[in-house]
Amino acid sequence: MSKSQKKKVVVTTSTTSKKTSSGSKGNTSASSASRSLLFNKDNYIWMGAGALLIIIGLFLMSGGKMPDPNTWDPDLIYSFRRTVLAPIVILLGLGVEIYAIFKK
Repeated sequence: MSKSQKKKVVVTTSTTSKKTSSGSKGNTSASSASRSLLFNKDNYIWMGAGALLIIIGLFLMSGGKMPDPNTWDPDLIYSFRRTVLAPIVILLGLGVEIYAIFKK
């Protein structure tokens, strides 16, 4: 090698060393321990109540089988329970779910 092709070596005399982290893999246990959960116990109770209301509404809406396949009875299908009460209960359940999500 000639003089022009030699590499220069830079030496530092500083005593502090920088620690390099390898992204998010380095301190996962410390950061996850300091994080709090998104929902608390009250939120989950409200979510369970909302889900229960939705299931009750679906059960209220079910049914409507005719006793005889040759007859048509609109009172069985279009009853108050299936057309008014069940959708209101389902919507109440959805409202409770929304409340549970946004509750602090």
